[in-house]
Amino acid sequence: MSAVQLAALARTSEPRTMLRRFLALDSVVTTGNGLAYLAASGPLGRFLGVDGTLLLGLGAFLTLFGACVGVLASRKSPPVLPVQIVVDSNAVWAVLSLVSLIAWFDATTVGAVWIPLQAVVVGGFSALQYGALRAVRA
Repeated sequence: MSAVQLAALARTSEPRTMLRRFLALDSVVTTGNGLAYLAASGPLGRFLGVDGTLLLGLGAFLTLFGACVGVLASRKSPPVLPVQIVVDSNAVWAVLSLVSLIAWFDATTVGAVWIPLQAVVVGGFSALQYGALRAVRA
């Protein structure tokens, strides 16, 4: 993704602001998803065709991860190593989501749509954050 495209998405050409905005968006979406999994793991599990206990654990993880990403986003100059860990974690999450759909889950139709959709969103966060991080390093 070019610097112009990143700047258009972030509505700024300042790399640190770009990075912080992409981290903040990731934090909001991830924390919201985690809280939904925590609050309604049983019903959501049945709806998606995923074990409710697994969703409960994922909800706790996502809530904590999202909060940590939010802390990074709040920093005037987010440190490179933790941001790289977020970028890499998002990429791994996206890939594992798709693998789990094929290898482990017996998802409902809704789950078969939701799981790849959230993998694409998380993979998109990874790509946006990677691009912004590269711009910060340049």
